[in-house]
Amino acid sequence: MTCDILPFPQELRPRLPTIVGNVDYLTLERRLKQFDELLIQSGLETEFVQRSLDRWMAAGGETTPSVTEQLRFQQSSRQALRCNLLRTLLQKDLRGFSRELAGSPLYQWFCAIDVLETVQVPSKSQLQRFAHWLPEEEMAAFCQSLIRTAVHQPERLRLTRALDLEEYFLDSTCLKANIHFPVDWVLLRDAVRTLMKATLRIREQGLKERMEPPEEFLTRINRLAIQMTQAGRRSGSARERKRVLREIKRLVGVVKSHAGRHRQLLDQHWTRTEWSRAEAEVVLRRLDGVLELLPRALKQAHERIIGERPVDNADKLLSLYEPEVRVIVRGKAGAEVEFGNTLLIGENRQGVILDFELFQQTAPADNRLLLESLLRVEGVSGRKVGAVVTDRGFASAANSRTLDESDTQDATCPRQPARLRERMTDADFARRQRRRAQTEGRIGILKNGFLGRPLRAKGFEHRALALCWGVLTHNLWKIARIGEEQQAELEATRRRRRRRAA
Repeated sequence: MTCDILPFPQELRPRLPTIVGNVDYLTLERRLKQFDELLIQSGLETEFVQRSLDRWMAAGGETTPSVTEQLRFQQSSRQALRCNLLRTLLQKDLRGFSRELAGSPLYQWFCAIDVLETVQVPSKSQLQRFAHWLPEEEMAAFCQSLIRTAVHQPERLRLTRALDLEEYFLDSTCLKANIHFPVDWVLLRDAVRTLMKATLRIREQGLKERMEPPEEFLTRINRLAIQMTQAGRRSGSARERKRVLREIKRLVGVVKSHAGRHRQLLDQHWTRTEWSRAEAEVVLRRLDGVLELLPRALKQAHERIIGERPVDNADKLLSLYEPEVRVIVRGKAGAEVEFGNTLLIGENRQGVILDFELFQQTAPADNRLLLESLLRVEGVSGRKVGAVVTDRGFASAANSRTLDESDTQDATCPRQPARLRERMTDADFARRQRRRAQTEGRIGILKNGFLGRPLRAKGFEHRALALCWGVLTHNLWKIARIGEEQQAELEATRRRRRRRAA
């Protein structure tokens, strides 16, 4: 069920104060004004509101909302877009962004909350709802709309020329998860802490089963964790570690039993507490998540410490709270192994991210990702890419044949050193390979400047959604800068022509 967007009411808004003497503020003000123009003139803001409205109407079934309800939802959708863009650009947490939004007229203007009567600043909870306003698949399609507009209608983005598709640079990286180093017995310690803290909250609500105080189990697991750490520094450490792990396993078994009984008690008698059912569900989900993964953590610790048998990377449990995290072997200095998910990034020569994909499962080899990414870029832009530039991980004979058949120049780095030396004699190939090094910098800009290091979104779906917002904000920021450069070039050309004419 679709619905047309109602015209937004024109509200009186105060003028922004004139600030002088602070270059950083003036730069940010200019950038936000450019964002505002791009969102309005390109129709991206209207498209975002329309996508949100369609999902809202579909979720409401046959019920037709009133005009007031629809206008309120449209305004919330508009604020969700702008608040998410600004928070991603500033790299602020929810509570900190809400606080800064309350004290900055510039932020209030960009987020469209600066009405004359009362400035109603979104709370931390509202900002969290804004962050999840559209699902990941909708946001990925929205990011593609920006690329499509930059290619086919560049004037709507204040560009004098269409986005450059002559060269396509592709690379993969690891999007790290916000977890500690995955030590087997530390996972068991985390399980005990989570289960006992949840049990303590349930008992505080008056629902109790016979057991020792939960704090006693926390003390015991901390003591055993210290013993496990110190065991590796003495002779006979293997035997001592096995002994301590057996004690940890016995303690975990007792804790699991107590937590299971309290979980059942809360599920059946939550009405006797001060919590609503939704609040009780939060505690129940916390318990269920750990109880479900606890057998895997116990088996993994037993196999590696007591059985002294390796566990395949595909079967490893790296976190009780982020089960989708994978072991990614990078083989780089200071990062031999990383823990997260594989991220594929493709950019053009101007630094605009044309394609991205985050893999929930273990990603295929790089050489199997090239053609799929290239097809996605051509499908979004409607145009062929002139040349594909990658490192040697993407190179294969099959990829080279396919690129030749599609009249796309193959600038992938060969795996054979002799073949690489031969190809480096080609000036165009050598130039493109030197430019490929900048893609590493682009990945660093995206991860550090627009996603945060580490990315604090929890769960794979939320990390994928945060990635979409990061790419969207990055591309708007980059397109705004490209527009400035093209306008400066145009003005310089006009001045030269006037001087010649004079």
